[in-house]
Amino acid sequence: MRLNKYIAHHASYSRREADKTIQDGFVRVNGTIETNPATQVEEGVDTVYVSGKQVSVRDKYTVIVYHKPRGELVTKSDPRGRRTIYDTLGKEYKHYIPVGRLDFASEGLLLLTDASKIASALMESDLERVYRLKIKGEITRDMESAMLQGLVLEDATAGGHEKSKITSMTINPFIGYKIQKNQGDYSILKVALNEGKNRELRRFFAHFGAEIVDLKRVSFAEIELNNLPVGKVRFLTRSEYSALYTFLKDEKKKAKERA
Repeated sequence: MRLNKYIAHHASYSRREADKTIQDGFVRVNGTIETNPATQVEEGVDTVYVSGKQVSVRDKYTVIVYHKPRGELVTKSDPRGRRTIYDTLGKEYKHYIPVGRLDFASEGLLLLTDASKIASALMESDLERVYRLKIKGEITRDMESAMLQGLVLEDATAGGHEKSKITSMTINPFIGYKIQKNQGDYSILKVALNEGKNRELRRFFAHFGAEIVDLKRVSFAEIELNNLPVGKVRFLTRSEYSALYTFLKDEKKKAKERA
């Protein structure tokens, strides 16, 4: 793991703050001052100190559910001064790591954790994510066919962020979809995916000339948003933690089998 990422994950620093702290000479790795943010460190092996205080990997972990509103960025700080999720979450969650992202205009279920290994495992997983969408126009047969068969976008710029470096994208077949309303002016549907690429759904529908006007994530694996109010947080239930523990145990077993 990169040193700046390690510090941002395990201490109350944004990635930019970690970069500056490292470059200013306040970080020691195994007793030696390190000024390169890209230096690789291994969790549980290397010892990292920032301004004389050890940055430790947590053995125990906590996962929270946040109902992200529209108009917040999933980042620790924004050079343009726009509101971020941490402005709402408060100081006690400043060191929590988001599991993936929801873009500025999207809302819904966002998981955060105080353990980088948990965040990485969930982000890289193929666990089901369910979204409720409202799009301009009707849902066509071509859209439904692509949802079932997948889609290769040689030009994936439509629907992406204007500064995104992603120009092409392969979108896997959806796990499933359910059309709730389909008419000329707008349509509503639920879709289930097993990945969370950069603005994947917005790029998918933009390919067919359809704009998503509302996007809300309502579940991640067995964790449901339910009636959690916008801008509020809850901890996982016992059953949700149990399901997460089973998932992590299975992932660890798979990793050993691959080794």
